[in-house]
Amino acid sequence: MNIVIIGGEAAGMSAAAKARRVNPNATITVYEATEIISFGACGLPYYVADEFQDAGYMSEFTPAQFAERGITVKTGHRVTKLDAERKKLEVVHQDETFIAEYDRLMIATGAREVLPPVSGLDKQGVHKLRVMQDGLSLKEAVQNESCQHVTVIGSGFIGLEVAEAMIHQGKKVRLIERAERLIPDAFDAEISVHFSSELEKAGVEIHTGESLKNIVGEGHVSGIETDKGQYVTDLVIVCTGVKPNTEFLKETGIKTLDNGAIVVDRQGKTSLSDVWAAGDCATIWHSVSGENVYIPLATGANKLGRMIGDNIAQIEGEPQEFPGSLGTSCVRVLGLEAGRTGLSEQEAIRAGFAVKTVTIKDKCHTNYCEGQSDMHIKLVYEEGSKRILGAQIIGYKGAVHRIDAMAVAVSAGLTTNQLGMMDFAYAPPFARTWDIMNVAGNVAK
Repeated sequence: MNIVIIGGEAAGMSAAAKARRVNPNATITVYEATEIISFGACGLPYYVADEFQDAGYMSEFTPAQFAERGITVKTGHRVTKLDAERKKLEVVHQDETFIAEYDRLMIATGAREVLPPVSGLDKQGVHKLRVMQDGLSLKEAVQNESCQHVTVIGSGFIGLEVAEAMIHQGKKVRLIERAERLIPDAFDAEISVHFSSELEKAGVEIHTGESLKNIVGEGHVSGIETDKGQYVTDLVIVCTGVKPNTEFLKETGIKTLDNGAIVVDRQGKTSLSDVWAAGDCATIWHSVSGENVYIPLATGANKLGRMIGDNIAQIEGEPQEFPGSLGTSCVRVLGLEAGRTGLSEQEAIRAGFAVKTVTIKDKCHTNYCEGQSDMHIKLVYEEGSKRILGAQIIGYKGAVHRIDAMAVAVSAGLTTNQLGMMDFAYAPPFARTWDIMNVAGNVAK
């Protein structure tokens, strides 16, 4: 069996490793367009912030290590065309093109930045943060003493983490977000408002409801222009989201979402015969909404990739089905930490649920232990059944670990009544006798 995988990051390499274990006799080849594999882009903001110095930590394995397992990894090889009927790929390497054949194919080409349609993005001092070289270049740029003021465009997970990184680097920071509040796609307003307060306390100049129109400067950036004003800045970091790397598949007729994400079933199969897909280039099945959605997270990429590795290498037997994603994710913004799982309020409404919510404020642990602080939780649940559909938690201590418990609750289909009486651990330094999750469950009507 000749297995070919396009893309050597989380999903692709997880699939390759699992396929090798399932089928020791298969030929497994991975084509990766860059020179780095098993790269974890999630570490880039923390590398730029000087929380660690060795960039190699973000690339877990090398092609040589995979070669020892019998997996051929060819870096610097970009797949430019797929002929699904003939099971052939067009591959470009160092300006030379060749044809590769496969029996079974996995597409794990990831995503690239969505850049705003403005002029000046090619000026010196304008940065992105997606691949290793982006991190190396940005870290070098902020070391320059002439770089005192940084403007971050976009307030998603990466935008907030980059803003924090720039604060750690001693910069004055401006944050531009075209929506009316920060991180609107991930957190509801009752939770996201606390990000704004935390950043403003650190001196960040926040502009919501404002869109970038132009980047100003002769060769090097000297300022930006928005729909509301002009601002001087020394450096611009664009963090305005990602879109799937699937343009090379347009002529194949493969089924995709409007944004280009490859639609896969619960086995990871695409609409093309003997072709699977996973990672930031593909959809993932949401276990609460029951829909194929685009959630570009490393956790889902690794899990779905591993399952596809099993399915793609099988000679006989029943293929595995993916149990589903909850989109569980988290972020740290200075002293705050926040997590979410399941559906937000608007996501639940769009999915057709009769939705109720409850948002409460409580403390992270007892008042006589040092470090007690505020915590906020929002539950999204179904009217009538009271089944928990999603949760969001933010606080200065213990919020993210609690969202893990909520992920289990959502996955298990627990109700708010069951959450209210759940036997969570208690000791004065860690919680109160009635944890905030208990309280939220009991308050829900």
